[in-house]
Amino acid sequence: MRKFLVFLWVAAAVLGVGKELVVYTYDSFVSWGLALAIKEKFEAMFPGVTLTWVAVGDSSEMLSRLIAELKLGTTRADVFLGLADVELPRALAYNVFQPYDPEKIPNLADVPPELIFDGTGHVLPYDHGYVTFVYDAELLSEDLVPKTLDDLLRPELGGKIIVMDPRTSSPGLSFLLWTIAHYGDGWLEYWRKLMPNLLTITKGWSEAYDMFLAGEAPIVLSYSTDTAYSYIEHGSLRYRVITPDGEAYRQVEGMGIVRGTKEIELAHAFLNLVLSVEVQELIPTTQWMFPVNARAKLPAGYEYAVIPERPVALDPELVGEKLEEWLSLWQRLFIGG
Repeated sequence: MRKFLVFLWVAAAVLGVGKELVVYTYDSFVSWGLALAIKEKFEAMFPGVTLTWVAVGDSSEMLSRLIAELKLGTTRADVFLGLADVELPRALAYNVFQPYDPEKIPNLADVPPELIFDGTGHVLPYDHGYVTFVYDAELLSEDLVPKTLDDLLRPELGGKIIVMDPRTSSPGLSFLLWTIAHYGDGWLEYWRKLMPNLLTITKGWSEAYDMFLAGEAPIVLSYSTDTAYSYIEHGSLRYRVITPDGEAYRQVEGMGIVRGTKEIELAHAFLNLVLSVEVQELIPTTQWMFPVNARAKLPAGYEYAVIPERPVALDPELVGEKLEEWLSLWQRLFIGG
């Protein structure tokens, strides 16, 4: 214990007392409690250092904000946490992150190589899951539960589905890419047929899920851990996962050190803390995603989390090449212009 306290004292002296580390993230990350736990652990490790979270929207919105601030040279961000793998090409194109040093992140050794989605060494994964649909078993009769993506087009589901805008929401973007992977050139026609069944398209996941929980629609685009959430939080299996055609879109969320930060050492220490077993074991019941640290244990009740038979993911390079075109076509269909 004495040696550990000496280590903390030395670390604080090296990293500096009275400093601040600013982390940009998405709104639900802060509202669901994990952010507070990380803040408490980080500030206990480095007395005199303040960890400040900034979260005013979904991950895509926060990335757009960071890109705009970097262009103007006005960002306060030292770290960005919450980058969906589908957003990696955009982040790299705008040079958002600087490379991390693996030697300063020892917990990285416990992350399986297949979860490292950025081969350039700028972004690290911290959780992963599957974007799919969830239904309310008390509001939707069993005969209307979709078994395929085509089933989502049934006229009986008119106005009963909530999805997110792919321009501002990472799960919304994942669903767009899922339809492209599944239908190929026919994806836009699929969306045209889906339109009458959508109650609304929200900016982000939090807004959509709040509407779903309020009973405004029985089907929502969400994550394959939602039945585990229903069981652990409410003791019921009311909110049930659908994997249409046995599919769901795989999403890995990442974090990175923002280009230009002066707090390099603190930023590395933050990344290492998030990858620790202690923090990773909090992810399943705060973020309702799977941890990336292979030594982290899943809690009781996670047997209800669904892993799809056929996970879907498009090649990041293809996404980088075509995303602007795809989003433009989608926008023209729904908004015009």
